Amino acid sequence: MVFGSRPTRLGARCPRHRLVGAPPYAQGVADKSSIEWTEATWNPTTGCDRISAGCDNCYALTLAKRLKAMGNPKYQLDGDPRTSGPGFGVQVHEDALDLPRRWHNPRTVFVNSMSDLWHARVPDTFIKQVFDVMVETPQHTYQLLTKRPRRLARMADKLPWASNIWMGVSVEDQSEAWRVDELRKVASAVRFISAEPLIGPVDLDLTGIDWLIAGGESGANYRPVDAMWVRNLRDQCELAGVAFFFKQWGGIRAKSGGRELDGRTWDAIPDSAELAESGSREVGRAALG
Repeated sequence: MVFGSRPTRLGARCPRHRLVGAPPYAQGVADKSSIEWTEATWNPTTGCDRISAGCDNCYALTLAKRLKAMGNPKYQLDGDPRTSGPGFGVQVHEDALDLPRRWHNPRTVFVNSMSDLWHARVPDTFIKQVFDVMVETPQHTYQLLTKRPRRLARMADKLPWASNIWMGVSVEDQSEAWRVDELRKVASAVRFISAEPLIGPVDLDLTGIDWLIAGGESGANYRPVDAMWVRNLRDQCELAGVAFFFKQWGGIRAKSGGRELDGRTWDAIPDSAELAESGSREVGRAALG
């Protein structure tokens, strides 16, 4: 987006936002994702540790425990029981690095749905290897999320930020809004925020941000999301010209509450090609100093 541009009308579609509607993959590709805002997942690392309240009912921790019981070799290392759990010890998987090179059809890829690439136990050298793969496969668009943006910001200048790499931070409530300030230091083609699970109201400075995903928590111990928290984020995005994607209300099952807000779905996602063509990222970098 170009900063200082006229706000879009509430409910209007920003001209540089397209709607998600990914076609199914070719038969036999295992890494098709059910996550609404992406198309595939790629997990060169697995495992993590609790770092904030948004981790309390972590879906990945629950899934790792199940995969360990099923004998999946990637989930046999246990994590610290105080912050992690069975099958969720942090590991790097060099054998997974080549997977995107074997995907010939372009796709949007969520990197590390089962981990955080900037976890302290992931070596700098391995993070660089992951980035090298992303740069070498420009047919794909990569989406990365972290709850550890300080390490991200420290490393950012040493990494190759190609135009197909999108970087985001998780912000579950106001106490974690500081993560956005660290994200702004990163020269990513698209910067985004995942406000999921949204467990409290959040007021944000959206300068330099292109996309926001909001969603309620799911699972047996889910914390209900307040509709006003979601509307507030949507309205902030509309005023700032930021693409807004509402993923789900949540509940015991992820899809049980549906995903309509005020009578419609909100499926905007940035078009990175148009952002690059318009020069908005260069404007953004200059504006951010």
